[in-house]
Amino acid sequence: MKALRPFFWNRASMSSGLFGMYYGVLRDGTQVAIKKLFTESKQGSNEFLTEINMISNIRHTNLVELIGYCVEDSHRALVYEYLENNSLASVLLGSRSKHIALDWPTRAAVCLGTTSAIAFLHYEAVPHIVHRDIKASNILLDGNFHPKIGDFGLAKLFPDNVTHVSTRVAGAFGYLALEYALLGQLTKKADVYSFGVLLLEIISGKSSSKAAFGVEFMLLVMSMEEEGFDDDFLCSVCDYLGSHESEAKMFLVKSKKHRKIWLQKFSQG
Repeated sequence: MKALRPFFWNRASMSSGLFGMYYGVLRDGTQVAIKKLFTESKQGSNEFLTEINMISNIRHTNLVELIGYCVEDSHRALVYEYLENNSLASVLLGSRSKHIALDWPTRAAVCLGTTSAIAFLHYEAVPHIVHRDIKASNILLDGNFHPKIGDFGLAKLFPDNVTHVSTRVAGAFGYLALEYALLGQLTKKADVYSFGVLLLEIISGKSSSKAAFGVEFMLLVMSMEEEGFDDDFLCSVCDYLGSHESEAKMFLVKSKKHRKIWLQKFSQG
């Protein structure tokens, strides 16, 4: 490692003192992001091992690539590909100093790329995988704002013959499906619900975790659950559409149709 300095921090992980993110450069000049385990807690060690097991054998254009890992004495670190634009939480929902204006085509591409990765985990990875922590800070962006899902520390394997997995509830507040939060029965629906909340964040540019917007946002989530996207929804929450308004509305009309298909599919288990 030629250089190692603080890069960015995952606030959810830092609050429990488990991981920190660093920027580094390998000897061949490759830029990398290093996820370093701070403590030797059981939870931190479990998440470290889970992440290695989950992502080391799968490849997808919308999943962060694990380049390698370090286990030496008390040192534990995961080495990932470096993504220039940090996370969606930082670029779209973060402070003004880090905020980057994303137009509709870029936001739509982020939505579609994230959907592709979730579909791959749920139906193509063997065995299937439920991520359990789909949120804005885990959607990382490369130099062209191409999205990649990261942080598999909470992920669960989901064999074909299993309808649900009973487990401790894990994930970010505001993104948890109610039935999972209350019953602790994990299904693929948990990721789909979290993605639905993420979709609203991407479209509106508002964070579900900000206290000042929390109640209003949750009312919006509840309304979407019952009625789906209204054709005029974008006009009421977005000021960045410009000439892409009709294109955005068509995107939401298609999303509404896919939502009905998803609900029918998931109602059958």
